[in-house]
Amino acid sequence: MNILVVGSGAREHAIVHKLKQDGIKNIYCAPGNAGIDELATCVQINHDDVNGLINFAQEQHISLTIVGPEISLSLGIVDAFNENGLTIFGPTKQAAMIESSKFFARQIMRNYHIPQPGFEMFDNSNEAIDYVKTISYPAVIKADGLAAGKGVSIVNTREEAIDVVKAMMEQRVFGDAGKRILVEEFLNGVESSYFVISNGKGFVKLGSARDYKRLNDMDKGPNTGGMGSISPSDKITPALEKKVIDKIINPLMDAFKQESIVYKGVIYTGLMIVDNEPYVLEFNARFGDPETQAIIPRIISDLPGILVDSAKGKTFTETIKTKEEVSVCVVMASKNYPEHPETGKIINGLRDAVKKDTFIFHAGTKKEKGSIITTGGRVLAITGIGADYESARVKAYRSIGNIVFEGANYRKDIGL
Repeated sequence: MNILVVGSGAREHAIVHKLKQDGIKNIYCAPGNAGIDELATCVQINHDDVNGLINFAQEQHISLTIVGPEISLSLGIVDAFNENGLTIFGPTKQAAMIESSKFFARQIMRNYHIPQPGFEMFDNSNEAIDYVKTISYPAVIKADGLAAGKGVSIVNTREEAIDVVKAMMEQRVFGDAGKRILVEEFLNGVESSYFVISNGKGFVKLGSARDYKRLNDMDKGPNTGGMGSISPSDKITPALEKKVIDKIINPLMDAFKQESIVYKGVIYTGLMIVDNEPYVLEFNARFGDPETQAIIPRIISDLPGILVDSAKGKTFTETIKTKEEVSVCVVMASKNYPEHPETGKIINGLRDAVKKDTFIFHAGTKKEKGSIITTGGRVLAITGIGADYESARVKAYRSIGNIVFEGANYRKDIGL
C-alpha cells in the first residue's frame, strides 16, 4: 500500500509516524519536513499544487492520499482527486465550507438548531462599525474565511472593536478572508474540542482534546495556531460527551443529509463549555494542529484502514480504540511568533531529547548542510504519554530540556 500525506507540519509528522507504526512501508509526504524525512520519502510538491499532487499520485500508484492543511481542502483537492479516480481522505470543497466559510457554518447551525453563540454577519464595514457601537463587551470578531487560525479577535471595548473591523474589512490584514466578518457573543467557559471521522453516512469517535491558543502562560498574549494540547480533554466527561453527540454531531450529520452534502473526513468541533452545556465555536474540516499530536499517539486501532473506509464511503467495521494513558503536547516556537517569527536557527539536542513515552514531531524544520534548522513560527511539538496529566507533562518538558535553538519559546503551563 502506497500512501501520500499532504502537508509539512507536526500534524502530518504525527500521521506519518502512526502510519509507520501500523506497518505501512511506502509513505510519501508533500512537501514534508526534516522529521518526516526520517520516516517517509519527502517530495517537493507544495500542498496547494493540486495538479502536481495528482500527477505524483498517478505516477506512484498511490492507494490513499491523506490531506492535512485546510487550504488544500478549500481549493478542492478532494474533488480533483475523485475526478481522476484517486482515493483521498478528506471532505469535498463544498463540505469543507464548514471551516472555510464561517458564514456557511453558522447558517447550518442556525437552520438545524445546533447550539452556538449569538452572532451577526456583515459584508459592509460601515454597517459592522455601526453594529459594534450598540453591543455589550467583551465580544468576538471573526474573519469569515481561512486565516491560519489567527482570524479571531476578542475585543473588550467599542474602540477596539472598530479598530479590528477596519483592520479586517478595510485594511485586509487577512486578505479576502476578512472581506466578510462575524460579530459574536462572548461565551465565558472552558474550551475543548471533539473529533469524529465520517464516511458520508455515519461516524466513529476519534476523541477529545483541549488546545492552548494563547502565546504565553496563564492564557496571556495573542492568539496563535496553538501552543500545546492535551488529550483527552479533562473537561469532557462521559455525560458531556453524550450531549456533544446528541446536540451537535448527530444534528450536523442530519444537516449534511438534508443539504445533500456527502461529508467524508474528520469533523473537528471546537467547543465552549458553559455551565456543563456545549456550544460550537467553530467546525474544522481536518485534523487539528496541535490536537493531532496529542490524539494520534494514543490511538491503538489501525488508522490506515479507518481512513480508507472513510474515503471510500464503506461501513466502519470497528470503533477507534485508544490507550488509557493521557497525553500532553507542548509546542516550541520561534522568537517573535506569531507576528514575525525569526527562522534559520540551528536546532541542537534532538537526539538527546528522544525519551521513552515521548514523541518529537517536527513542524517548521528543514535539513541544511548537515544541520536541522527552523523554518517557521511553530518549530516542534513534543508529546509525553503518561498515566495522568502530570506524569505526561513531566515527560514532555524533560525532553524539551534537551532541545536548544536561539529564541526558542514555549509555554510552561501546558497540562497543569
